[in-house]
Amino acid sequence: MVRRIPSRQRNAHVARARDPGVIFRLGLLLLCGLTLAGGFVYAGGQHFAALKLGYETESLRKIKKDLAAEQHRIQLEREAVVSPARLERAARQLGMQPMQAAQIDPLSRTARRSAEADAPRVIEIPAPAAQDQTKVIRQVKLR
Repeated sequence: MVRRIPSRQRNAHVARARDPGVIFRLGLLLLCGLTLAGGFVYAGGQHFAALKLGYETESLRKIKKDLAAEQHRIQLEREAVVSPARLERAARQLGMQPMQAAQIDPLSRTARRSAEADAPRVIEIPAPAAQDQTKVIRQVKLR
């Protein structure tokens, strides 16, 4: 065995010189650590926000699918209600009868269309900016 003898050197009173850059390095290490931790927290927040939006999107897709099915059901019901056979049955229950050929007057339609075409139309044209901003109305016959 090796016998240990206490050292006879007296270093206890030697003062160590302080490193002036230790505060800078410690601050830089702290800044890098905080930046890295902040990045992880931000990435985690983004991840959980993406998950939340995914769940919301899925629920909205389900709602959209349900509404499309309901719209299809309503359209089918509407088509059944306005079918010609059902309308004819309902009209007969109300006492209506089919239209006779003598009741149709084809000339009345053409006379009404020509009267509407010959009527003058009113067009509003704004007044120039120099006047008092009132509208000038002119009647123009359009064909």
